[in-house]
Amino acid sequence: MRFLNDAVPPHDLTYDDVFMVPEHSTVGSRYDVDLSVADGTGATVPIVVANMTAIAGRRMAETVARRGGLTVLPQDIPIPVVAEVVAWVKRRHLVFDTPIVLRPDQTVAEALALIPKRAHHAAVVVRDGRAIGVVAEADCMDVDRFAQVQEVMSPPAVTIAEDTDPRTAFEALDGTRAALAVAVDEEGRLVGVLTRTGALRATLYTPATDLDGGLRVAAAVGVNGDVGDKAARLLDAGVDCLVVDTAHGDQERMLDALTAVRSLEPAVPVAAGNVVSAAGTRRLIEAGADIVKVGVGPGAMCTTRMMTGVGRPQFSAVLECAAAAADLGRHVWADGGVRHPRDVALALAAGAASVMVGSWFAGTHESPGDLMQDADGRAYKTSFGMASARAVASRTAGESAYDRARKGLYEEGISSSRMYLDPVRPGVEDLIDEICSGVRSACTYAGARSLAELHARAVVGVQSAAGFSEGRPLSTSW
Repeated sequence: MRFLNDAVPPHDLTYDDVFMVPEHSTVGSRYDVDLSVADGTGATVPIVVANMTAIAGRRMAETVARRGGLTVLPQDIPIPVVAEVVAWVKRRHLVFDTPIVLRPDQTVAEALALIPKRAHHAAVVVRDGRAIGVVAEADCMDVDRFAQVQEVMSPPAVTIAEDTDPRTAFEALDGTRAALAVAVDEEGRLVGVLTRTGALRATLYTPATDLDGGLRVAAAVGVNGDVGDKAARLLDAGVDCLVVDTAHGDQERMLDALTAVRSLEPAVPVAAGNVVSAAGTRRLIEAGADIVKVGVGPGAMCTTRMMTGVGRPQFSAVLECAAAAADLGRHVWADGGVRHPRDVALALAAGAASVMVGSWFAGTHESPGDLMQDADGRAYKTSFGMASARAVASRTAGESAYDRARKGLYEEGISSSRMYLDPVRPGVEDLIDEICSGVRSACTYAGARSLAELHARAVVGVQSAAGFSEGRPLSTSW
């Protein structure tokens, strides 16, 4: 990447401060762009879901990996639970989605509590492992909540074999009004479900899979306690990337933690952070990090900069840290500060291997929280920062009341925020589509066929606030 007219910016820059200049391109289509990631994680799109408790759960991990990204399970979750989630994710089908499954005698009330966990708003009714019906959210409206779902279900309108290719599944659905196809094995047992859009996505994305063909998933560990033991147990659980995580990564505890992790000789990439300087990046890499997480304070749920004055504008941080990592043959993840697809494209142009997304994905069907409605009927989920009072209380649950109270005095971050679902893009896959579309188009404008070429060819200019405002559409929620 180079700055327009080889300018030297007079100050550090955020994503809003910069723009990319179109260059001559021989890339004929956005589908000619390869979005695969070269950081050793096996991701096929440059998206990593941040290890936030309100965002990164099993459902998020499954869905994102199926579309080529990676989810980092939080360090606050007990390791036996993480191990169970990892095993569950790796058993998921690479094409068919995991449906909500109901027994015929379960009630409409139970169905209504579970169906919102799926973007397609439906569940499959199963008897003895075989699908006997489909219940959509609409089927449960104006129905006695104690009625059994077998009274309101409809027989599966489209049933396909588990080896049906996605295009054939799409064509089977396209001739009907069915919301989804039910996939079954040779014995007629339920394998999964597939929507029209899911069938299309299966032809556009390559799942992130391990050597055994299972979906990839990462997990985080903090820098306190017996880091080596925790890391060993996560590696035994089969995680595909180990993330050593703390808000201030350039400290001795982090270096000690990386030493403990490296002593295990992990066969998977080790990510560590967070830092915002070349010196901090080099220290983490020399201590054993394959990937460095870059970002202090840009997150939507983070109040670090307002509380402490510490941090750095994210574009400049990524640019400097990525260059330092590249000199040592390593990589960085841009962690935080992305609110639009343009931000992701700019982070990749600055040299990030992948971009970590947190709060942007909180308001989706796949995030762990319950779906709620406000007084106006708008759907939302609750999110919170990982240094907030709520997160601190969860992390210190096993400590004495005194120690918990003392640590509670020093939280940073928002403890509760409503993250509204976008009616147009209510699922994380919808947001991944939007992000990847933007990044692919950015690559074609730069004349790049890969993320490496995007970084090499990108020409970036510095703009005023008025320049950024000029690029915003007039009548959208951007």
